[in-house]
Amino acid sequence: MAVLCTGSQGEPMAALARLAAGSHRQMAIAPGDTVIIAAGAIPGNERSVSRIIDHLYQIGASVIYGAGSATGMHVSGHGSQEELKLMLTLMKPRYLIPVHGEFRMLHQHRLLAEAVGIPQERVFILNNGDTVELADGEARKGKSIPAGSSLVDGLGRDVGKIVLRDRRQLSGDGMLVVVVTLSEYDGRMLAKPEIISRGFVYVRDNEELMAGIQELVLKTVQGLEEEQPGRWNLVKRSLKDDLARYIYARTRRRPMILPIVIEV
Repeated sequence: MAVLCTGSQGEPMAALARLAAGSHRQMAIAPGDTVIIAAGAIPGNERSVSRIIDHLYQIGASVIYGAGSATGMHVSGHGSQEELKLMLTLMKPRYLIPVHGEFRMLHQHRLLAEAVGIPQERVFILNNGDTVELADGEARKGKSIPAGSSLVDGLGRDVGKIVLRDRRQLSGDGMLVVVVTLSEYDGRMLAKPEIISRGFVYVRDNEELMAGIQELVLKTVQGLEEEQPGRWNLVKRSLKDDLARYIYARTRRRPMILPIVIEV
């Protein structure tokens, strides 16, 4: 018995992936079965395809795969030029919009359309955001609209570039929170600064670094209270700049630095 199924590119919800994982509801692969993956992995899919092949071998199946292997093979999932020309000849479209692939592939599809009699002006090669307007039996290119990825977090709205930048920074070098308590009247420091590290360094294993950070905070705040007391935004900005230079010089890392000024 032969079974045709989807999943040659390692798609996680395809039939082959579920068969390899033993989670398919209707079928199961048994030791001794032969699985033919009839297409080479598209660049970027190698890891997921390899994972499925490993699972198939673990089940006990024989696997024929990979265009470059001794037993391998490759069959394209896309129609050839002659097949595309046949489809165009049979369908006789009034307009054509080539899709899927790089620009050079769309261009070649347009040349095929011209070869079977479709005028060049009736073949639209579109970029992301381009539109085609249909009215009174005619088609023409319309205005472009904004298009691209839109990342949504939970029930909130679109996650913007600034939020993504902050998250990348947090995931890379962590965060350092500096809390200073200052007098509302003269800008004097009323308590020892509190240093909180999250994802940056483990405080107990880096006491020397944390002591240096605390000393720099004291020095920065004391210098500002003599020159320009009461300017809290300046205090925050100066702490951020001074600490960023100090930390990078000693760790070659750039954590997100969040100064917090408490007025009393």
